[in-house]
Amino acid sequence: MSRQIYITENDKNKLKKLIVNAVLEGLQSDKSFGHLRDEIEKAKVLDGRKLPQNVITMNSKALISINGNEEEVTLVYPQDADLIENKISILSPIGTAILGYSEGDTIQWSVPSGMTEIHIKEVLYQPEAAGDLHL
Repeated sequence: MSRQIYITENDKNKLKKLIVNAVLEGLQSDKSFGHLRDEIEKAKVLDGRKLPQNVITMNSKALISINGNEEEVTLVYPQDADLIENKISILSPIGTAILGYSEGDTIQWSVPSGMTEIHIKEVLYQPEAAGDLHL
C-alpha cells in the first residue's frame, strides 16, 4: 500500500498547465510527464493554508537521503532548476518522487540507474507554512 501524498490546489493547477504545454509542444512522450501526471492524479488536494507543514510542495526545501547519502534540495519548476544550488526540477525522477510526501516517508523510485530509496528526513522550508502562498 502506498502512502497518501498531498498537493496544493495552486501547485496542481501550475503542474497541470506544465503538462498541457508539454503536450502542445509534442513532449508528452517523455516519461517524466507521465510519472508527474500519475502522481498528481493520486494526490489529495488541500488548500495551502490547511496543508501540514512537513509536506514537500513546490519550492519547498528539504533534507533527503538518497540511498543513504544526505542532500539538501529545493523542489522547483523546470525553468528554475540549478544543480549547483541543489534546485531540482519537478520533472526529474527525484523531483517527481518527493512531491507531496512528508517527513519520515521513504519512497522506492525508479531512476535511470535503477531503483533508489529516498527518505524524507526534514522539510526545512515550505512556502505555504511560511505564508509565501504566491510561490
